[in-house]
Amino acid sequence: MGLRIAVLGRGAWGQTLIDIWSRQGHQVGSWSRRDGGSPVPLLASIDLVAVAVSLVGIEPLAKLLKGHWPASLPLISCSKGIDLEQLATPSQLWQQALGSMPCLVLSGPNLAAELKQGLPAASVLACSDASLGQRLQDQLSGEGLRLYTNQDPIGTEAAGALKNVIAVAAGISDGLRLGANAKASLLCRGLAEMGVVIEGLGGSASSLYGLAGLGDLLATANSPLSRNYRCGVLLAEGRTEEEAVAEIAATVEGIRTARAALKLARPHHWKLPICEQVVAVLDTQIRPADAVRALMERELKPEAQK
Repeated sequence: MGLRIAVLGRGAWGQTLIDIWSRQGHQVGSWSRRDGGSPVPLLASIDLVAVAVSLVGIEPLAKLLKGHWPASLPLISCSKGIDLEQLATPSQLWQQALGSMPCLVLSGPNLAAELKQGLPAASVLACSDASLGQRLQDQLSGEGLRLYTNQDPIGTEAAGALKNVIAVAAGISDGLRLGANAKASLLCRGLAEMGVVIEGLGGSASSLYGLAGLGDLLATANSPLSRNYRCGVLLAEGRTEEEAVAEIAATVEGIRTARAALKLARPHHWKLPICEQVVAVLDTQIRPADAVRALMERELKPEAQK
């Protein structure tokens, strides 16, 4: 018997989840802010809510839902990023707003355009409650989307957020035509930088090498379907942040995440040189080519040192 699912947010990823789960035989309702009205009526008599709004959309949506959320109703957070003001991940924002409801994180190489074409993909469903994660893994996996589980929601979210910053940097590298050697070096050091934030937030290093970390990075840092990668290419071509976002005409989460990561890093003295250079380019403090030069001229050190 299928689940009764409410999907909140019908952007590219939300609509993709609606289509996938409907084909699997689940009963799927949805709400978008474009609809107007309240999503609260959807909370009645359902088994699961998946939220696929952008990070900046969480706070206004949480205000609509606060006080109406059934305590036992699971929420799957499908948003990516780190909030610039509260320095919190999406699941942390939800738990701050709605209390200690069962909360899961869905993340991985999820280029919506490919899934819409019926191309196969895999993602990770992260939940501190292993039994809940495994139950929903069984119920939500199907043709086209295979789910794995872990018990590290924070590490999974941190990996999914930081890879967007590295994807912007990868787009800059490709936009400058720096070649495969430079890009491979960038991605490798980018992984190390992602690991600094994951461990700093209390996540597991193993999530860095899972679907939400390395898997998602490989997809988003190499595909023109990725908004973050495209943003990097446009920056390399001389566009400003505002011009790049306008041309993409969609949220580029790596921009806010880069700034949030640096804000997180300062009191802890974390070394995030790629994030620093991405922000410097976004703020027009440095040209993309000079940002690459600054990374290449950093003090030499052992590879294992972060």
